[in-house]
Amino acid sequence: MTATATSNAAGSAAWADTLLLSFAQAGYVRAEPAILQPAEPFLDLSGEDIRKSLYLTTDLSGEELCLRPDLTIPVARDYLASNRAGQPAGFSYLGPVFRYRSGHASEILHAGIESFGRQDHAAADAEMLALALEATAAFGVNDVEIRTGDVALFNALLDALDLYPVWRRRLVKDFNRKISLEQDLERLAAATTATRSEYEGVLAALAGSDRKAALAFVTDLMSIAGTTNVGGRTTAEIADRFLEQSTLKGGALPREAITVLKRFLSVAGNPDDAIAELRTLTADAKLDLAAAIDQFESRVGFMAARGIDVKQTRFSTAFGRGLDYYTGFEFELHHRGNGAEPLVAGGRYDGLMTQLGSAAPIPAVGFSVWVDALTRIGRKVGA
Repeated sequence: MTATATSNAAGSAAWADTLLLSFAQAGYVRAEPAILQPAEPFLDLSGEDIRKSLYLTTDLSGEELCLRPDLTIPVARDYLASNRAGQPAGFSYLGPVFRYRSGHASEILHAGIESFGRQDHAAADAEMLALALEATAAFGVNDVEIRTGDVALFNALLDALDLYPVWRRRLVKDFNRKISLEQDLERLAAATTATRSEYEGVLAALAGSDRKAALAFVTDLMSIAGTTNVGGRTTAEIADRFLEQSTLKGGALPREAITVLKRFLSVAGNPDDAIAELRTLTADAKLDLAAAIDQFESRVGFMAARGIDVKQTRFSTAFGRGLDYYTGFEFELHHRGNGAEPLVAGGRYDGLMTQLGSAAPIPAVGFSVWVDALTRIGRKVGA
């Protein structure tokens, strides 16, 4: 290691130690999960797309393992395996994560917090954002842009619109992947009646089916054909595609629903103005999103109580972090005017614990800090 690299590592460590001390003082116990993790949870929760960025290996039994690409899932798995599972508990961490990034270092130093089991969701959300801001301040970086969203509002809207499940899954997938929803909405506006004749029997058989039945049907067909994927698509992806086509043959996504979705996704600005816009939208469209909006408003109140300047916080209904397991509040902190990559990012992921094997849902919220990026900017600010 060069003298410069050694100096940079030492600088990062010094900042990180200060950060961990502040987390400990806030009541978050240090967690140190294993670096080598089962690959399955990451692939299941983030999709096969993440495979190309994982460092993978297998053990003697054939189980696929990976160097941890983040710390949220490892900390959550350790919590579920402990005698505190299901009870309120908070953890902090510091350590490397490993992701292949062309042209960039693959070993990245992360710090962060994960909070499990708290029932006061709005207060816990606000606490995460406040602690994240304290983290950037600890590095001397105070000029930050706060970007926030709330996927629970989007999910509540889809529920209120009472869409076909296949349409709902497709829109949620687009939202999570940061694909242009507006472009896809236009595609869904036109009924898809022109399908290849050799698939007509399959589509007719699937008409009106739920996803479980469609998956079983396509699995049986592919088993008979002696294959598990076609063109790189898994059985589940093929089943979803056939189910989507069978639904679209019955008619397009209603134009009224598209109009409401577009109006919803255009809401952006400071949180107080966004709340007013959302209440007006739901009244005009005669939709009940009161519970989700009330939770949003409650969080904003707790944010203000924490000393966060709400009017300097940017909220957008279209904001998402690109991960399927987020279920509510999401946020990123950026150095103002300096690139698209966040310095701190996190949010609420109440669905993760059951996906990792918990018998009952457990509320969860947290964030990760990119220590090296914050150290680099902190040096520039202090220069």
